[in-house]
Amino acid sequence: MTDTLSWDAADLARRLAENAEAVCRHYLSAGRRQGNYWLVGDVHNTPGRSLYVRLHGGPDGRGRAGKWTDGATGQHGDLLDIIRESLGLLDFRDVADEARRFLCLPQPRPRPASDRGRSDAFDHDASPQASGTANAARRLWAMSRPIAGTQAETWLRHRDLTRLTDLPSLRFQPDCYYRADADSPTETWPAMIAAVTDLEGRVTGVHRTWLARDGRGKAPVEMPRRAMGDLLGNAVRFGTTSDVLAAGEGIETVMSLRQVLPDLPLAACLSSAHLAALIFPPLLRRLYVLRDDDPAGDQALATLDARATDAGIELIGLSPRLGDFNDDLRALGPGALRAILHPQLAPSDVARFLETTGT
Repeated sequence: MTDTLSWDAADLARRLAENAEAVCRHYLSAGRRQGNYWLVGDVHNTPGRSLYVRLHGGPDGRGRAGKWTDGATGQHGDLLDIIRESLGLLDFRDVADEARRFLCLPQPRPRPASDRGRSDAFDHDASPQASGTANAARRLWAMSRPIAGTQAETWLRHRDLTRLTDLPSLRFQPDCYYRADADSPTETWPAMIAAVTDLEGRVTGVHRTWLARDGRGKAPVEMPRRAMGDLLGNAVRFGTTSDVLAAGEGIETVMSLRQVLPDLPLAACLSSAHLAALIFPPLLRRLYVLRDDDPAGDQALATLDARATDAGIELIGLSPRLGDFNDDLRALGPGALRAILHPQLAPSDVARFLETTGT
């Protein structure tokens, strides 16, 4: 057991270090970046400059990302220690659970003895340790098929999303496994599968939306949406980003902009925390952020604004009239959605992206 916990801690610490700035922005939000360090008062997120966290390792291998030192007290550690101290956690299992939650990794589940040794290639809700999660996501993606003529297409059209050609990031799985928890039976439901990719287009994870048998709603399960794999900084992408990108949380919300901005590259980050941690494409010069009207959405926008400013990227928030842009599209129609977006876009992007004819 000790060896397992040590391996798990080392793997989680490595994954957190790969996303050190996002970890610091979330758990040490009172601090700020300066060069290759995040500066804050202490591990309890007090404003100040005494504690410094290295954000990237040195080219010679010296100075590991995620390592921190408090110059006032002499304390030092890694990002798992930051999570433990900032949240006041005592048990390592609680720290590991929180780290997995932040990284969107599956929580460990006991596996029945009869299942041991069985391949998880068809167990879409299995809980392999971190190294296998992205591989399981890629297997599910490979087993899925295009959405044309499936319940996934029905679901999107039911949300008034009708631009359904050229969608390589979406697929369909007719019998996607679902299990509410470790003690629940496994069910199968049709599901829309979305590929989460990095900037090079590699599939690092998937997002599943379990659907009703007729596709006209979500499946009647406790959590009809779940993601798996390496998600932090990555996104479900529509179009190829160059100098302009629009990013938001939900897939259907982001896809609503395709109805009137068909050539604008889009990214669905799946949650506010992951939106805040979006990795910027190297040529990006203007970022539109689809605002969700809640505190988490406001925090994500503020975090992205600070990061964009540091990177020399112009950030513009886009606000819906109703709850989100899919609500606007469905309740008000594409004409009204154009009118809502027109004054919020940069003038050059109105001419470049905004479609003026009916959808």
